[in-house]
Amino acid sequence: VQLVESGGGLVQAGGSLRLSCVASGSTFSINGMGWYRQAPGKQRELVAAIPLGGGSANYADSVKGRFTISRDNVKNTLYLQMNSLKPEDTAVYYCNAFRIVAGGPYHYWGQGTQVTVSS
Repeated sequence: VQLVESGGGLVQAGGSLRLSCVASGSTFSINGMGWYRQAPGKQRELVAAIPLGGGSANYADSVKGRFTISRDNVKNTLYLQMNSLKPEDTAVYYCNAFRIVAGGPYHYWGQGTQVTVSS
């Protein structure tokens, strides 16, 4: 599975961005997808995730009500709509896909896209 993100950039606080992630390869094997982010000096954290077999999305508390994750199964594309952005949202955002294998989930990662929110 290959993941390619796009849509990052520089935006002022209060602005919006939409990230996209196109999946290719053995996408039939994917059980779920999500977005993670990593700010300088911090650990990578889950932002939002969505199961592909049905079920609701889940979000980090810090982004609830501001970010929305969605997917287009026909286009094999995952989106993250980010509204009311804050400077603390500044990070490299990574697209993630996983499949369930014996012993736990196997993760795939995109190359990351930079999101910078200026105050």
